[in-house]
Amino acid sequence: MKKLGFGTMRLPLLDANDPKSIDIEQFKKMTDMFIERGFIYFDTAYPYHEETSEIAVREALAKRYPRESFLLADKMPISRVKSADDYPRFFNEQLAKCGVEYFDYYLLHNVGRDRYADTEKFGGFEFIRKIKEEGKAKNIGFSFHDDAETLDMILTAHPEVDFVQLQINYLDWDGAVAQSGKCYEVALKHGKKVTVMEPVKGGTLAKLPEEAMNLFNEFYMGEEVKPTPASLAIRYVASLDNVRFVLSGMSDLSQLEDNTSYMQDFEPLTDDERELINKITAVLKKTIKIPCTNCRYCTEVCPMNIAIPDYFGLLNLYAVTGQKTGMYYNRYSMNHGKASECIHCGQCEGICPQHIAIRDYLEEFAELYEG
Repeated sequence: MKKLGFGTMRLPLLDANDPKSIDIEQFKKMTDMFIERGFIYFDTAYPYHEETSEIAVREALAKRYPRESFLLADKMPISRVKSADDYPRFFNEQLAKCGVEYFDYYLLHNVGRDRYADTEKFGGFEFIRKIKEEGKAKNIGFSFHDDAETLDMILTAHPEVDFVQLQINYLDWDGAVAQSGKCYEVALKHGKKVTVMEPVKGGTLAKLPEEAMNLFNEFYMGEEVKPTPASLAIRYVASLDNVRFVLSGMSDLSQLEDNTSYMQDFEPLTDDERELINKITAVLKKTIKIPCTNCRYCTEVCPMNIAIPDYFGLLNLYAVTGQKTGMYYNRYSMNHGKASECIHCGQCEGICPQHIAIRDYLEEFAELYEG
């Protein structure tokens, strides 16, 4: 089975300012090309395109192809669940919106430390286990944006899940925020197959800065069919043995044509290509703002219990990608002080081996994330 999956979070639009204005006719053409080239995995979720992605999947896929000819994944919007009764209500609505009687893969959406307690309280894992027993979901799992320790805790508590969906890409592999590499190893330890999301990190790895792009062009100079930076990023994660599917949010026919061209007869990365990725990563990381090594000495003396290295990881990520990740900040600050709660006592700076101006950077972070 081919590894590339069609993510429906970034479908083509008729109006760039209206997420609901999905270009159904273009989506149909993309669906046709995807299936004609031998790919069958589609992924959607309740909130995508302001709750219209599932309907688009019904129109472009479920109504036009035999049910056994494709695999469909959908996700329970656990952030909106307020009682155990909400699970069957949302699930039945999703079946109707997608126009199917069962899902091949069904996930609890975006489980992390902030949502795990309520998911347990309202019986989320029991619900997905039940629908699997009833044949309404063939495989059950959860998508996850948090640290490896939390993932290990959840998989230890719930060995019944079949797979986990993780954010994995080469920039995040050794990163302090998404912890792609560590999370992948946790899934491997628990014997769970992995579906990959964000392989090009929201487009960051598809549009490389000039210095990195020069390295890329020099490496592939003379190639008859020149690859794209996105293809390198997707092949990176597809080369991982424990990865079952790699999701790509394709927004037009040209992106789909490119992705399917090199994933039809997939070839894992060569050693030379891995070295190229190391060089590109080094270029991207040169834009990192704070030389924090995550030793966490500062957190041991902070009277406000501020998660300083975690916040600095987010600030560094913003410096590289220009993207804020408020979801991670919310999770980091659950049991810790906010950056704005710093009392400027200076104890952290007195113990920091890297001699970082921690108080100044916390002020910058608070302005960025707390307004």
